[in-house]
This record gives sequence, C-alpha cells and structure tokens, in this order.
Amino acid sequence: MTPTCQILGIQFFNGDADQVVQLMIKRGGYLIAPSGTCFARLREDERYRCAVLAADLAIADSGLMVVLCRLFRRESIQRISGLKYLKHLLATLKGGETGKVFWIVPNEHAREKLLDWSLRKAFLIAGEDCYVAPRYESEVIDPSLVALIERRRPAQVIIAIGSGAQEKLGHYLRENLSYRPAIHCIGAALGFLTGDQIAIPDLADRLLLGWFWRLFSQPRTFIPRLSRGLELPWLLWKYGDTLPPMRDQK
Repeated sequence: MTPTCQILGIQFFNGDADQVVQLMIKRGGYLIAPSGTCFARLREDERYRCAVLAADLAIADSGLMVVLCRLFRRESIQRISGLKYLKHLLATLKGGETGKVFWIVPNEHAREKLLDWSLRKAFLIAGEDCYVAPRYESEVIDPSLVALIERRRPAQVIIAIGSGAQEKLGHYLRENLSYRPAIHCIGAALGFLTGDQIAIPDLADRLLLGWFWRLFSQPRTFIPRLSRGLELPWLLWKYGDTLPPMRDQK
C-alpha cells in the first residue's frame, strides 16, 4: 500500500522522494506539490479544489504544513519539496530508460532557459518537446496541447507553469489523453534549476526555508502572497484532516 497522511482532505504521500518518483513512473497519472499559499485556494476555486482532490499523488512541499502537523496533531509527515522531487526525478530520467519527456513552461523566456540548461547538463531536450502554455482562464482547456502530446506520446510530462493552473492542467490532461503518462506538476521548481527563478540553496530547502528565501529575494512578488500562507495555521487548527468547505458554504 502507498503510505499516505490525510491533511485538509488531501492524501499526502508519506515516504521518501525516490519512492514517489518510482510510483509515478510506474503508475502514471498526475502528481501535485501544494505550497503553503495554495490551501486558501481550496475554499475559493471549485475547479482547483476538484483537481487537487483528484490527483493520483500529492507530496508535502509546504514546510509550514509539516511543522504545524507536528505541533497541532503530533503527526509526522515526510516533507518532499517540489525542488527535491524534481532533482530525484531528473536523476532518474537522465538514465534514459523512462521514455520520452515533454515539458510545459509558462513563457518563452522559461523555454529558452530550459533549453540552455539542457545543453549545460547534457540532458537532451528537443524544441518540439517543449510547449509554452497560454495564460489559462479559470477553466483550463487546451485541445492543441492534447493533440501535440498525442502525437509525441511522451511517457513523462513535466508541468512548470505555477500553482493553480498547473493542477487543473494536470487533471485535464489525464482525463483527455488516450493513454496514461506520468504528469509531474512541479511549478517553480524547474525555474530554480534553469535560472528562470532565483536559485534556492540545498541547505535552505532542507531547513524548510525555501519560501522565505524567495520572500527576501523577491519581496515585491511574495509579500502580497504572505497573507494567503498565514491562513494555513487557522485551517489546520479548525479542520485538521477534513476538507474545508467553500467560503460560501460556511
């Protein structure tokens, strides 16, 4: 059985990074890595809520959530940051026995950074296997992307377009593709490696300080998000392992 721990209605994987990578490669489906600012969205966006609950695997990216679970519930859950997961995934994929990889990025600059990184790391990425996603509306629908993936038939799909849209896109692809690839929703983690985002040192990531590193490095971007992250302690205290209701259902 897959070891899990239910938090706010989400079944989080409770093992190590290599285990979850192997599970994804073997089973397919889509994996999510909700950050601490994502939980407030569970109460505001019905489509996001459905996508998160339907995920095949979720990893505990939020260091704050892990610490609060220990404090409030005396429950230990193993943290696997999106960055740590991605590094373990890439180490596995570089072996070349896991099939073709398809990449979905948020803009042309991120695509250029990814292709430059692939040359530096000898991780071959063909231009046709790198898709620049449009700016999706609340409902994520992209038949052109589905058609492209059907033609390319990758075994691995890495989505790095940011929280909210990427979970909906992972769900949409799983439900609309004719086969079942492994779909990895890893958000900004790819940008940390390619240089599209500010790099997070391994020590900061291990000490649960990755989010604060980004906050102090890019305060104009992340200070507005702080209030959403601060809602997490209240949600955990009030709802524990139960899915919070939508705001209009209080």
